[in-house]
Amino acid sequence: MEYVVVTFLCLAILLYFLLGGADFGAGIIELFTSTKNRSRTRKTMYQAIGPVWEANHMWLIIAIVILFVGFPYIYTTMSVHLHIPLLIMLIGIIARGTAFVFRHYDAIKDDMQWLYNRIFRYSSFITPLFLGIIAGSVISGHIDLDAKDFLTAYVWSWLNWFSISVGLFTVALCGFLAAIYLIGETDDEQDKRRFIKKAEYMNIAAVVFGAMVFIAAQFDGIPLIDWVFKNTVGLASIILASLSLILLWYLLIKGETKTLRILAGFQVTMILLAISYAHFPNFILLKNGDAISLFEAIGPPKTIYSLGVALLLGSILILPFLGYLFYKFKKKEE
Repeated sequence: MEYVVVTFLCLAILLYFLLGGADFGAGIIELFTSTKNRSRTRKTMYQAIGPVWEANHMWLIIAIVILFVGFPYIYTTMSVHLHIPLLIMLIGIIARGTAFVFRHYDAIKDDMQWLYNRIFRYSSFITPLFLGIIAGSVISGHIDLDAKDFLTAYVWSWLNWFSISVGLFTVALCGFLAAIYLIGETDDEQDKRRFIKKAEYMNIAAVVFGAMVFIAAQFDGIPLIDWVFKNTVGLASIILASLSLILLWYLLIKGETKTLRILAGFQVTMILLAISYAHFPNFILLKNGDAISLFEAIGPPKTIYSLGVALLLGSILILPFLGYLFYKFKKKEE
């Protein structure tokens, strides 16, 4: 049953990045859109994510519950040593959700819309930034369980060039996903060209920040190059990600947009696989050279069995209705 729990944890993290990340990316696209086109972008974005945007946080909740119940030592370590970026990320999620609701459903349209729009846009940038910083921190080897001072224990564990580079890379990937998703949400050729241009810019930004990640890893002594290029799965994943990107842009040039979302999601999945496969099942890499493994830090067998059963039953009950929710709103739009 432990493999079932670990699989659900990995899937929850992946789906939150692909679906929730695209939602964050919509706000990032709006942030980097000219003032004259923001209203059009906002309208298209709302049609795309408005009906189901809150459902995507389900994956984050599932991941947190799995860590809390099934891997308490990992949950505790992250909650203590990364409590600052975690808090900023959670504040960003709350601020973004609140601003999204009020700017669309507020009964009174007044000057507060100006504030709601800005909170939504900037929190859409800040939230994935710190999500990436947290992800980078757990594999950076900067978390020091033996720290004797506040800065070493709670600040330098995440405030370093590698983690920040991963955060910026995450922002670029979210923006790229959103731009690709939004292309298929409009029938206006001018809007499609704008979103294609945004996807190109975000793709360039992802390449630049991805290079920053490798440079920062080299300076920090993180064997990222070995993880990605010196094992069969990592190398194959990068090759497949590159080929999918080439195919994606080829289909864009040909005017085919139906499979773009699948290709974009596949590309990001391959990138995550390339980075994480080599050190799996180690979830947190520590400063002293040790690591916290999922299978070593797992909870008691009875707890894991109950959690696994709950996840299996929950997926049977929830996933079909979640799929129906997406289908129903998509059909309604058509």
